[in-house]
Amino acid sequence: MSTQKPLIVACPQCGKEHVWDASSRYRPFCSERCKMIDLGKWANEEYRVEVREKELPETDHQA
Repeated sequence: MSTQKPLIVACPQCGKEHVWDASSRYRPFCSERCKMIDLGKWANEEYRVEVREKELPETDHQA
């Protein structure tokens, strides 16, 4: 029987290391505070998701 070590990750907000498992209520964050700070940044549009516009293929309009 092998014993697995718990996965330790860094909070994306504050960098504090914490255990990543199903009991981690605020994962990937370490706390509700970090979760809410991150949500506030999204609400204030401090984070952006890059959108790349697709080039439409040129169509041959022959009548």
